[in-house]
Amino acid sequence: MTDFFTMRPGETAAPLPPGPVLCTGSASMRRIHRFFLWAYDEAPGLVRSARPGDTERAQYVGVVLGNFDKVLHMHHEGEDQLMYPPLAERAPACALHVAQMLEQHRQVGELLEGIEPVRRRWMETAEGDIGDELAERYEHLSAVLKVHLRREVTEVMPVVDRVLTAAEAQMVGEHGIKQFDKKFLVAYLGMVLASNPPADQREMIKDIPLPVRLAYRVVGRGMYRKQYATLFPERVVPDTL
Repeated sequence: MTDFFTMRPGETAAPLPPGPVLCTGSASMRRIHRFFLWAYDEAPGLVRSARPGDTERAQYVGVVLGNFDKVLHMHHEGEDQLMYPPLAERAPACALHVAQMLEQHRQVGELLEGIEPVRRRWMETAEGDIGDELAERYEHLSAVLKVHLRREVTEVMPVVDRVLTAAEAQMVGEHGIKQFDKKFLVAYLGMVLASNPPADQREMIKDIPLPVRLAYRVVGRGMYRKQYATLFPERVVPDTL
């Protein structure tokens, strides 16, 4: 099976600057991108899983999707502020690719802004027409992300690996983390792990600070499993490390 992160015909990677690999940004980016691909592939169906008038289900699903939207927004904000400026400065031959990625971020931001008020109205009313609109908006966002998330990894991240230090790449990954409730983060970690193959899960765990790792194993894994079972009551909960 072809890996999702494979260049399509007509796509070209940014020119690689000379020098050694300084960080493992590409590997980390693949992992978080797999989560976003999964989350927004599921989002339309999750919205449609709430029957018209079922505000309890709409509230629950809406909160989860709102958290996913916030994570996506903060992910792109971190890249805009901490990854793309040094990339543009240190690898000027990547200017075209940087401009394309920033434009795609802008498009995703506009889609998220359009989703937010619709999601909130749907959470309050669970009206069928509003739910249909919300599901369609998430379908559009998913389609845009499937292009952006692939191209960012295949075209840009190999250069990032050569121009950002490990400490700088870590700052990009941790951007905005303090804005999230700790309980959400440990449950969210389960979703990210579950959307990655076992080998990547093992590598992710190595990079997670010990206190967070312990919190996940003590309470986070159970929170993740409960949330997944509530979102998808007819599915088997995927195992994680």
